[in-house]
Amino acid sequence: MTPSQLLLEGVELMLFGIGFVFAFLVLLILCIRLMSYLTGRFVSAPEPQLAAAPVTIADADTLAAIKAAIHQHRARRG
Repeated sequence: MTPSQLLLEGVELMLFGIGFVFAFLVLLILCIRLMSYLTGRFVSAPEPQLAAAPVTIADADTLAAIKAAIHQHRARRG
């Protein structure tokens, strides 16, 4: 084979590879959009969550313990 034939064969192979990757990516995007559409259509939306309960005495004690533990941890690390 001459160098020009090898170059043309290489370009042909490169274009085939680029085309294959492009087709695969287009198919992947279409599948993802289809799945998104089907998920949105058949899965119900989550119910809104209720407001958080007010902090009670036990929760305040727990919160104070957590804050103390974080402070102690940060003091050890320097």
